[in-house]
Amino acid sequence: MNAEKEESFVQPKKMSRKRAASAGDSAMEVEYRGIAGAKANNLPGSKRQRTAVDVRKVPVPSHRYTPLKENWLKIFTPIVENLQLQVRFNLKTRNVEIRPSDQTPDVSNLQKAADFVKAFVYGFDVEDALALLRLDNLFVESFEVKDVKTLNGDHLSRAIGRLAGKGGRTKFTIENITKTRIVLADSKIHILGSYQNIQVAMRAVCNLILGSPPSKVYGQLRNVANRMGERL
Repeated sequence: MNAEKEESFVQPKKMSRKRAASAGDSAMEVEYRGIAGAKANNLPGSKRQRTAVDVRKVPVPSHRYTPLKENWLKIFTPIVENLQLQVRFNLKTRNVEIRPSDQTPDVSNLQKAADFVKAFVYGFDVEDALALLRLDNLFVESFEVKDVKTLNGDHLSRAIGRLAGKGGRTKFTIENITKTRIVLADSKIHILGSYQNIQVAMRAVCNLILGSPPSKVYGQLRNVANRMGERL
């Protein structure tokens, strides 16, 4: 991450690209890297005058500085080239600042970009966080273990261990069945996916925190996955 890129907003390139999408495509559910969601509608929306309020600032904690620096090119490229926004990392305030440009086709792109950067700051891979830009109806749900059950010391550590499983097997199983992505950041849990899939994943996570054995949770997930498959 160069100081020049961090201190000045990156100007987006002018792109003359023809974008056409049928009305039926927007409601169709698709997958991106195993995350289910609705196909994004990239038709240009309304433009408006830029004001001082039209700036999103995403604070970056100290333990995410290095990953942000290493993945900066992957982060600002889709924001600048695809969403036609301006982005920079403010070294003084330690915030990623995003604002629209004159070429921004839709003002809603600003919130999409902010959600994308927030997902990366939470701990999701850049490729997984990109699903927020490529698919519609995706959200990030965050909560703590103590929101489900008050645990301290070794009890808290064992609950987090049950969520992860040996070699992360339990977490990966929940992700694959529910088509979501889960980040375990100390006692905080972040889930990325569609609203329905997040609810299924949260139910499984809460059962594990409350002490249910993983085998029982797996069985419940299989039943839910079968019912969801029958609906489709």
